[in-house]
Amino acid sequence: MTVLVWFRNDLRIADNPALHDACREHGNEAVVGVYLVSVRQHERHGEGACRLGFVRQTLNHLRASLAALNIPLWVAPAPEFADAAGVLMDIARRTNARSLYFNAEYPLNEVRRDRAVTEACAADGIDCQLRHGDVLMPPGSVLKDDGEPYSVYTPFKRRWRTRCAPDQREPLPVPEKREQPLIEVPPPEALELLPDQTADPDWPAGETQAAARLDAFLESRIERYQEDRDFPGRRATSRLSPYLAVGALSARTAYHRAETAGEAAEAWLNELIWREFYRHVVNQNPHVSRGHSFRREYDDLPWRHDPEALAAWQAGETGYPLVDAGMRQLKETGFMHNRLRMLTAMFLTKHLLIHWREGERHFSRHLRDADFASNNGGWQWSASTGTDAAPYFRIFNPESQAKKFDRDSGFIRRYVPEIGTDAYPAPIVDHREARERALDFFRTH
Repeated sequence: MTVLVWFRNDLRIADNPALHDACREHGNEAVVGVYLVSVRQHERHGEGACRLGFVRQTLNHLRASLAALNIPLWVAPAPEFADAAGVLMDIARRTNARSLYFNAEYPLNEVRRDRAVTEACAADGIDCQLRHGDVLMPPGSVLKDDGEPYSVYTPFKRRWRTRCAPDQREPLPVPEKREQPLIEVPPPEALELLPDQTADPDWPAGETQAAARLDAFLESRIERYQEDRDFPGRRATSRLSPYLAVGALSARTAYHRAETAGEAAEAWLNELIWREFYRHVVNQNPHVSRGHSFRREYDDLPWRHDPEALAAWQAGETGYPLVDAGMRQLKETGFMHNRLRMLTAMFLTKHLLIHWREGERHFSRHLRDADFASNNGGWQWSASTGTDAAPYFRIFNPESQAKKFDRDSGFIRRYVPEIGTDAYPAPIVDHREARERALDFFRTH
């Protein structure tokens, strides 16, 4: 008999509940890993080559790690999420598998896919086991006293901290090597369906690299994280988001390790709880996955249709240097500093009054760490249609942000070398006028 472990955004062997429990609970059975390549679904979700190429690179590392445990990885095409159940049942029949383990994902389409897989397993007499490997506290475990989910981060964080017990913060070990001989699986030709991106030395893929990056952050930068994290020109942040997004590193491992740094780690631990919060929001508010505003009263806002302004924002040619530097950093590197994600998002939605969905799509296409829950949550927070407790009048001033967080323009000049010359465009909108227009826009609709 065989046990299948279905990998998704959990491409690691350490602290992987589905893999750990499959191995522990089926000690005498062969274990086979499965990964499904859903190209058409990726296209529909707007995932870009940068992220998918990183997934492909990470999968190659995962194959090697699993092989060292005598666990093969079966990579198969399943173009749409709707195809997943049929492909998995076929693999189960071909491997004589009677059990399937996988870790939960929380957006609506993923939940529907997993429900269909669970039903197919029941029909075929396969034991289906769901675990939670993407969060420390799964959706539904952190609720208000009246049983309702939280819609604001700060009270969620307080309750999360009281509910997350020490044993829930303890990572699971790597499973022991299997004694069974490897089961033959087809060559991983389906990997070729994913973009073959040239490896970026700034973003080496794989679980080992993720662990090394976490070590480096905790050893050399976390002490000054609170003071330095908002300065895009300083290498102050962990730069772990791509590894968390594909699951080469678990949030539980990151949280557990950072706790040892004491008070210095508080600000960074809060970022990990933000990540949990957005997963709860997505799971408990399915309308968010359908493209609606978290606050449904904002669904009918008359956002402006301005293709020229949108194109200028996307190209980093707005005439506001720090906004443009952030947008060009995204296009050139597949990454954007978090302070600049907020600034550029507010510029699109408040200065230009262009729908946050346009920005969400652009970020999804270009970010290496593209992640639906965090991307959607961040965009709606910035647009004031989401979970932000502050009203719509939170509008960053691009010029004062540059003076505060890039005083010598070192970061700006790295990505906007033509600044100060005739080649650099004039601002496409006046900040004061745009601010007043945005305030009126939200006040009157």
